[in-house]
Amino acid sequence: MLVEIRNLQVFYGKFQALEIDRPIRINEGERIGIIGSNGAGKTTLVKTLLGLTTYKGRVETRLKPQDMAAHLQFNHYVSTMSVRHVLETILDTSIKTNQRLRELIEYFEFEECLKKRYKSLSGGQKQRLTIIMVMMQDAPLTFYDEVTSGLDFETRQRLMEKLLQWYEGKSNTLCIVSHYYEELELLADHLLILDQGRVIDYGRKQELFQKYCGESIITLDANAENERLTASYRKLAAPAHLIALACREQAEEEELAGLLIRNNINFKRSSSDIEIMSVNAKAAYAKEHESGVSVND
Repeated sequence: MLVEIRNLQVFYGKFQALEIDRPIRINEGERIGIIGSNGAGKTTLVKTLLGLTTYKGRVETRLKPQDMAAHLQFNHYVSTMSVRHVLETILDTSIKTNQRLRELIEYFEFEECLKKRYKSLSGGQKQRLTIIMVMMQDAPLTFYDEVTSGLDFETRQRLMEKLLQWYEGKSNTLCIVSHYYEELELLADHLLILDQGRVIDYGRKQELFQKYCGESIITLDANAENERLTASYRKLAAPAHLIALACREQAEEEELAGLLIRNNINFKRSSSDIEIMSVNAKAAYAKEHESGVSVND
């Protein structure tokens, strides 16, 4: 076990930004996606684990601060020198003599950026610069906080593919904060769901999906005709523009898919939809606290 969190509370003045009232354990090699809306406590949690906030409770770890690395959401570097000199100065090394650094620069196709100044880089190039410096640390525990925020779809996709390939088969533990659910479907094997500073649930991604959604779900556009056609099937909580239908077994899924195909209805099938799962986890959490009955009972 790398980190264990117990009874954690973080306050900003009188405002409670984070409360973790159940043990959270982070183990070697895990890929943990941290999700929640703005103000949920995601960045506060990352900063707390890095030792950058004052908190009540316990964070137990065998790691030293130098054993952790972090890509935070906002990064700025001096613009009076080339990116090459920024890299070499911060990392205290030479690109010419450091094989690992050269490998990362080549891997992220960053060679042409070395002669530029930071202010001349595109959004994706700025993110790659920080990622290279974070990866150079080869830390046992690394945090990525909104690493693709503000990037266009194609740039996000390329960056995620690079991250996925780089860490494949490695024992580094990653904690990834992102509001792009499709990224976490690729990168994460565990999920920590936060809402208004509280833990909604934590566990293996597939187990959480089955807990809140079933074996699979089928989603389609929300309209009167689709509501009528699927009235007899079990509906899940979903964003207003979607109907989400739970399938508890393959036979039910095949029956529903056949119905939609016969009626020429477009639909999507998933066994890992994090957005639908998180919506239903929050709904179950709210119901639990209204009734006093735990969703884990």
